[in-house]
Amino acid sequence: MGDMHQNLIGGVWVDGDSVTHNLNPANPSDEIGVFARASAADVSTAVAAAAEALPGWALATPQVRADVLENVAQAILARADELGTLLAREEGKTLAEAKGEVIRAAQIFRFFAGEAVRIKGAAGRSIRPGVDVEVSREPVGVVGIVTPWNFPIAIPAWKIAPALAYGNTVVFKPADLTPASAHALVQIVHDAGAPAGAINLVMGRGSVVGDAIVTHPEVAAISFTGSVPVGRGLAVQAAQGMKKIQLEMGGKNPTIVTQSADLDAAVAGILNAAFFSTGQRCTATSRIIVDKAVHDGFVAKFRVAMENLNVGDPLDPKVQIGPVVSESQLTNNLNYVALAAKEGAEVIGGSRCGTDGFMQAPALFLNAANDMRICQEEIFGPCAAIISVDDFDEAVAVANDTSFGLSSGIYTQSLSEARAFKRMSKAGMTMVNLPTAGVDYHVPFGGTKGSSLGAREQGANAIEFYTTVKTIYESD
Repeated sequence: MGDMHQNLIGGVWVDGDSVTHNLNPANPSDEIGVFARASAADVSTAVAAAAEALPGWALATPQVRADVLENVAQAILARADELGTLLAREEGKTLAEAKGEVIRAAQIFRFFAGEAVRIKGAAGRSIRPGVDVEVSREPVGVVGIVTPWNFPIAIPAWKIAPALAYGNTVVFKPADLTPASAHALVQIVHDAGAPAGAINLVMGRGSVVGDAIVTHPEVAAISFTGSVPVGRGLAVQAAQGMKKIQLEMGGKNPTIVTQSADLDAAVAGILNAAFFSTGQRCTATSRIIVDKAVHDGFVAKFRVAMENLNVGDPLDPKVQIGPVVSESQLTNNLNYVALAAKEGAEVIGGSRCGTDGFMQAPALFLNAANDMRICQEEIFGPCAAIISVDDFDEAVAVANDTSFGLSSGIYTQSLSEARAFKRMSKAGMTMVNLPTAGVDYHVPFGGTKGSSLGAREQGANAIEFYTTVKTIYESD
C-alpha cells in the first residue's frame, strides 16, 4: 500500500471515512498513493474552519496575501520536475505536458500575487449635495471549489489563487481520480503561510463531498469545472441556496480549414489540438471543418501525421500521447468509436493499444455529418471528426451549429476570412491559425451557450466572481 495522504481541515491533516487508491493509468500496478476520502461531516467542519478564518484573511493587508501567493509560486517552480513527474504518473499526460502544466500553475499564483495589491475601488460625488460615494470590492466569503481530473494542478491553481488573492477562504474538492497533484498543491499553499482554515482540502466522491459543499449554507460561491450534467445540477442547487456560481463545462470545438489555408500549418496545429493531452481538454478540437476544395489533400496529410503519433508511457520522452485517464473513460471513448461506424462515418484508428494501461490510438472519423452524435456530444478523448463543406459561409454555419461555445479556430491566409470568422464565431475564445487548445493565464477564459455560466475565469476578470461590490454613501 502506498503512503496515506490526508485531508486538510482548519490547518490540521486528518483522515477520512474511506480511501482512494490512486493508480497510474499507464501502469495500473503502480500505486501513487492512498488518499483519504472526506465525509459530509468533514465538509461541514471544513466550511466552519473557512468561515472562522475568513475575517482575518479578508482584512489582512494586500501585501500579506501577495506574499503568500508569491511563496506558493516559488515553491511550485522549485519542485517543477518532481510535481511534473507526479502529474504525468497520476493523470497520464506526457512528462513535457505535465511539467508545462506545473509551470503554468506557478505563473498563475505569481500573477494573482500581483493582483492582490491591485484591488481598486472608485470615489465620486453623489447627485445630492454634501454626499460622497465610494465603490469598493470585498471578498465573496467562503468559496467552494470543485475541479476535474484533466488539469489536476493548473485548474485548481486558477481557482484557488484568485480566491485567496481577493480575501476569500476556500473549501476545495479535487477530482477523485487525481487527488495527488491537488494534495501537493494544497500542501504548498499551507506551507507558504496561508493561515489555518484559509485553504481546506476535502477529497472524495462528488456525490458526497461535492454535494455537501454546494448545499452548505455558509458557502457563498461555487466555482466548478467538469461535465455538463453535473454542472447543470450544481446550478440548480446553487440557485436554491442563492449562491454565486461559476461553471466551465466543456465544448465541441470546431476548427475550419479554408481553401487558402497553409495545410501543413493546419495539420500540425489541429493534430496538437485534437490529440495531445490524449484529447482530454475541454478546448480540444473535435470537429474539423474542411473546404471541399482542399479536403482530400488535408485528409491525406492529416492521416499520415496522426498515424505517426507515438502512444505509450507518458514518462518516455519519445511518447506524444499517453493513456486515457481510466478504464471507464477508455470504454466510453471506444463506445463512441463504435458509434461513429454505426452512424456511417469511416473510422481510422481509435482502437485500444498496448499491453499495459488504458492506451488508445487516435481516432479519425471521415465523411462525418454535423448532425451525427459524434459531432454533437463531447467525447473527451483522442477522437476527431472531419466534415466537408462547400464554402466559407457553410463552414461558419456548421462551426456554430452546436450546443457548446467554448473555443473555435480557423486556418486561413485570407485576412477577410479571418476578420469575418472573429466576428461570426459563437464561441468565448477564437483562434486564428492556432490550435483551439492553449490559452494564456492573464486573459479571460470561458465560453458561451452550454460551455460556461457565470463570470469568466483567469486574468483580471477573475475579480468579477471572487469579489462583491459595495456602494458606500457618506454625508458631511
